[in-house]
Amino acid sequence: MQLTEAMLKSIAGVLEKGTELTYQGQPIHVAGKWARREMLDLVREQHPGLDLENLDALRARADELGAVPRDRDWGELVFEIFERSVERTLVQPTFVTGHPVSVTPLARRRQDDERLAERFELFIVGQEIGNAFAELTDPIDQRARFEQQVAARKSGDDEAHPMDEEFLAALEQGMPPTGGLGIGVDRLVMLFADVAHIREVLAFPLMRDAPEEGGG
Repeated sequence: MQLTEAMLKSIAGVLEKGTELTYQGQPIHVAGKWARREMLDLVREQHPGLDLENLDALRARADELGAVPRDRDWGELVFEIFERSVERTLVQPTFVTGHPVSVTPLARRRQDDERLAERFELFIVGQEIGNAFAELTDPIDQRARFEQQVAARKSGDDEAHPMDEEFLAALEQGMPPTGGLGIGVDRLVMLFADVAHIREVLAFPLMRDAPEEGGG
């Protein structure tokens, strides 16, 4: 998070954007320490009174928000509610931590709560700009997660991760601790250039005729 924040602030400096950007008329404050928030806390604030330990209550709220009907566990329900009601409210730079393990199948579990993963996402103007996590290196845990993802795919989750036997074999040989960070360059360009549609900033022109989706 420190590296990501420093890098984006540096880019803003090189582009002479100063300490405040303007995106589609909305001021974005670059200076100062960026917010770091737990996903569960954000969901609680957006949905006062919602019992986050009650699966029926979570399922009902997710359905109210337009979730696709299918079997979902606790983590999937929490994440669905977050995506559909909280993401768009994160206008100022905000690092979100505490993602459920079931929606982060390749990440290490947190020591303070095994339901959650060592992961963060950076949101600005309601969009995901970056995503990072500590890689899971336990082959037994990883196989169990893949099996859960396969079941989720069969129940209708097209984004669920497939089984990866080659990766599991690598883990079984002793993969060292590692981690990774992915940043949406197209979305960064949109942010710094104050561009509303991703098609306008795509580096590969042949992709500009493809149907526009929410991702970068």
